Amino acid sequence: MKSFSWLTRMLLPMIVLFLLAGCSMVTVQSQRYLGVPTYAATDPSTVEILRTVPTRPNVRLGEISLEPQDHPPVSELDEKLRVAAAKMGANAAVIVANKTEIVGAWVTGPWFAREADPIYGRVIIAVAIRYTP
Repeated sequence: MKSFSWLTRMLLPMIVLFLLAGCSMVTVQSQRYLGVPTYAATDPSTVEILRTVPTRPNVRLGEISLEPQDHPPVSELDEKLRVAAAKMGANAAVIVANKTEIVGAWVTGPWFAREADPIYGRVIIAVAIRYTP
């Protein structure tokens, strides 16, 4: 019985932390463009998040898409963009789309009379760029 109470005392705080951490989840996907040179990863704290097209000359490295669940804070979304862009070697990430779109479907009914209900979700798309001299 003592081992059970010890196990409970150790697991209960971990379960609570996992539940609290799972309240807002953000799926991150990145895709490099073909034919673009590979750059060394940059420091995520130096990556800028831009909401307009930059005027400085740059090279587009690839796209990053975020699919947030619930309503995470903007700072969390910006941090996810910074980390993904830094892995590509980018100096900045330019947000080009922030929209709601169909991300899946829920299919119901028997095989001879299927009905599909769309599942809508928020999608944020950014282009990772590297400034050129």
